[in-house]
Amino acid sequence: MSEEPESLWTIAREWTRIGMIGFGGPPTHILLLRKLCVTDRRWISATDFEDGIAVTNLLPGPASTQLAILCAWHLRRRLGALVGGICFILPGLVAILALSVLFLAGHPARWVQGAAAGAGAAIGAVAFNAAIGLVPASWTRIGPRWSERGRWLLYAGVGGLVATAGSPVLVLVLLASGLTEVGIRVWSGRPPPSRSYAALPLLASVGSVGGIGALIWEGFKVGALSYGGGFVIIPLMQADAVSVYHWLTNAQFLSAVALGQITPGPVVLTVAAVGYAAAGLGGGLLAAVVAFTPSFVFILFGAPYLNRVRAHASAQAFLTGAGAAAIGAIGGSAIPLGLALTQPWQLGVLVAAIVWLVVFRRNVVVGLIAAAALGVAASFAGLPVSL
Repeated sequence: MSEEPESLWTIAREWTRIGMIGFGGPPTHILLLRKLCVTDRRWISATDFEDGIAVTNLLPGPASTQLAILCAWHLRRRLGALVGGICFILPGLVAILALSVLFLAGHPARWVQGAAAGAGAAIGAVAFNAAIGLVPASWTRIGPRWSERGRWLLYAGVGGLVATAGSPVLVLVLLASGLTEVGIRVWSGRPPPSRSYAALPLLASVGSVGGIGALIWEGFKVGALSYGGGFVIIPLMQADAVSVYHWLTNAQFLSAVALGQITPGPVVLTVAAVGYAAAGLGGGLLAAVVAFTPSFVFILFGAPYLNRVRAHASAQAFLTGAGAAAIGAIGGSAIPLGLALTQPWQLGVLVAAIVWLVVFRRNVVVGLIAAAALGVAASFAGLPVSL
């Protein structure tokens, strides 16, 4: 690690650069951060960096964003973490809000509607592909016994059913799965938890409010209660944004998710597009601030203690159960996302996206851009593209 603290300007410049070129989600972010902090500048040791990946994956919320904040914390502690985290998030936030104005406006141009309909048609394939990619590590993590594998299937199955049904109670399912796994391990003689998660389900009552309160709740769910990777925000938000509060139509929600995929930075920025649909630019900014605040809090106040979390048996158990349910929810969300498609040509785009992502394992961003291009072509061909 660097013996002298780096300037805040250096942190701002480098983390902004990563935020601008970080297309492709967490794998790209981790690669860029490792190249900068470990290989090129040698600010952080390889061991500390790998430990950072491990502990941020134990936290709810966007893990790669938390890793970016943690890396900046290593350089200038809390002030560095604030500067680095904000600069990492800001480019993607500006991009997604600008695109939201274009794609989610009251009367977008026909070719814009076509691009949105095309990219949105591929989102079900993206969700299914994301779930498949998360299964191996989670399946291994829960343990080799039949009873453990059976619990994994149960957690994932319940999460998938809830997401398929479009139910707004997914947060409770995630929490219940995590707490169940903690309880089973305590009952079987594992170390008991050192803190209680029992109060967390009470937070679900906040979702009964409307207006700005509802938007704040959505942001909080995304930032503080999402386990299993950034894509779990889709089933978390879909029921509320489309069915409960009617901020978006199904087609517009698909477009919002696509915007979160094709812009640089964390996928969680999708919440800004939902916030824009709910309350304009102010709503988009508010939703993003609320969603990312827990990540900053976790690192600013918890960075010195994160290795203890990594070694804590109950924390591991909770994330094992909640993570399995989240994977099921991500996979299950592909069904309502596919059913939301209204035009026959969109089904062709969905099938092509499945082949591209699941069969050939190709790049998500390239696939979404190609789907958007097909949508533009459909608009020029006179096919229906309204959102």
